[in-house]
Amino acid sequence: MYGTTPDALGAPTQVIVDFFNARGAAPLRVFDVGCGHGRDALFIARLGHSVVGVDLSAHGIRDLNTAAASEGLKIIGEVADITTYAADGLFDVVLIDRTLHMLGRQARIDVLTKLIGHVAPKGWLLIADEKSNMADFKAVIADDAADWAATLDKGGTLFLQRD
Repeated sequence: MYGTTPDALGAPTQVIVDFFNARGAAPLRVFDVGCGHGRDALFIARLGHSVVGVDLSAHGIRDLNTAAASEGLKIIGEVADITTYAADGLFDVVLIDRTLHMLGRQARIDVLTKLIGHVAPKGWLLIADEKSNMADFKAVIADDAADWAATLDKGGTLFLQRD
């Protein structure tokens, strides 16, 4: 899809725009899981944050990296399968915007279990996905050793902050 349709997914997701606009100017390290061509990553980096984005689509990552380079944005885009990708270090925000629903149930649970370990203390986990997957995501969070506080839990959107 990314190879034939530039900006295939449209504008950044509004609830994510609102989240980042409310954060202020302090630069954050953000991990955008399933970033595609960068609809969220580019917006986030334009605010001054650094972004690591991964996606299975070589076309999407090519477009993301090209746009980031042309604007001088702090984005590292990598072609990777999120079921096997090993993220490097901790992030202030782990963003998963409409990605996990593309996986089977156990893979969704396994990937989320792995990803929450990369959220820094006081960091954020932002999930936008199918409403039907939220119970599994909440169970993963409940089983985690860290304490999490939900700041947005509505329909297919779950934003959590790690205490």
